[in-house]
Amino acid sequence: MKQLILLFSLLAIGCLYAQENDQAATLTVAPPPPNCESEKYREFDFWIGEWTVYSGENIVGHNVIERMFDKCVLTEHWKGAQGSEGKSYNIYDRGYDRWHQTWVDASGNLLELDGAFTDGKMILSGKRPRQDGSSEAMHKISWTPNEDGTVRQHWQVNRDGENWTTVFDGLYKKDHD
Repeated sequence: MKQLILLFSLLAIGCLYAQENDQAATLTVAPPPPNCESEKYREFDFWIGEWTVYSGENIVGHNVIERMFDKCVLTEHWKGAQGSEGKSYNIYDRGYDRWHQTWVDASGNLLELDGAFTDGKMILSGKRPRQDGSSEAMHKISWTPNEDGTVRQHWQVNRDGENWTTVFDGLYKKDHD
């Protein structure tokens, strides 16, 4: 509180000094941060919506993807058919000129991925320690918008540095249009 009173006192003294010297007292205001309206921020918008997610003919869960923070961030809220739950935060990082996803779930898992929209699909990848802690595995997930409005999510893991294994291949179908 004392610091706030001191700050206002200094501002008042500065204004009085400026008035005595026929100078206008002005405060410098920082420019607003850049907005998130560029095309880069819209590259992942095809994923926005309420979805039922299938693996083959089986429903494996429901996912809601929404914009937040003035359209700068996409949030994902996953609810698996067997009770699993997780969230991701997705953002175009203009400083690094790449997309970033941070995934967390109710099992205490964390996955951080980076990448870009390339060849008509969003491709993000990142390393994380294997469950047994022996080494790191590379994860690569791609989201492909299809002409019929569905989205394919293909998740692969490379545990040995040579071979990719599919751990999930799902199809997102919109709940509402």
